[in-house]
Amino acid sequence: MKIRRPRLPRTRAGRRRLVQGVMAACVLALLPSTWLYVSTADRLRTTADVPRAEVAVVFGAGLWQGEPSPYLAHRLDAAAKLYRAGRIEVVLVTGDNSREDYDEPDAMRAYLGKHGVPDSRIVSDYAGFDTWDSCVRAKKIFGVDRAILISQGFHIRRAVALCEAAGVDSYGIGVDAKHDATWYYGGTREVFAAGKAALDAVFEPDPRFLGRKERGVERALASGR
Repeated sequence: MKIRRPRLPRTRAGRRRLVQGVMAACVLALLPSTWLYVSTADRLRTTADVPRAEVAVVFGAGLWQGEPSPYLAHRLDAAAKLYRAGRIEVVLVTGDNSREDYDEPDAMRAYLGKHGVPDSRIVSDYAGFDTWDSCVRAKKIFGVDRAILISQGFHIRRAVALCEAAGVDSYGIGVDAKHDATWYYGGTREVFAAGKAALDAVFEPDPRFLGRKERGVERALASGR
């Protein structure tokens, strides 16, 4: 079976229309990424200059043999640093616990406990299956109105944009990360994830699992007062 190679238009006008079509497609593909950069331009900070907030949200980033991956550990280190500096009061850890042998929130909780954050100041969201779900659940389930978000630089703009769309006044901290294969994969993935983020922000779909409201953040804040 012979595979026919695509033929370029024979006329100058046809070739011009082809180039215009390709350029238009590229522009449309990059629009979501442009939206992320523009909408979060004044919302990115460091652990040293981020405004104080009651709650920090740390997004899951995978486990290695039941322990936080290096990328996730860097996020948790930043949260612990903020807590020790008195810039936050509670850490909401949000991640995947869709099966018994994979529990991001509990692994994150244990790591924070080893790095100086009291267990009473940690709240677990076991249904943070993606960034949009985590943001919506932070608002609707845990009652978070304002938060510091912590992730890697390639992901933090999307996190901030989606949490803002979900009604959470957000500032983001993009922690440092080694520019290895995972980093390049994450950066490439964000180009495509930006499109889904734009759709989530516009259509505001329900999370995969919503459930009833929880008072974990409220109780954690009250425990320190």
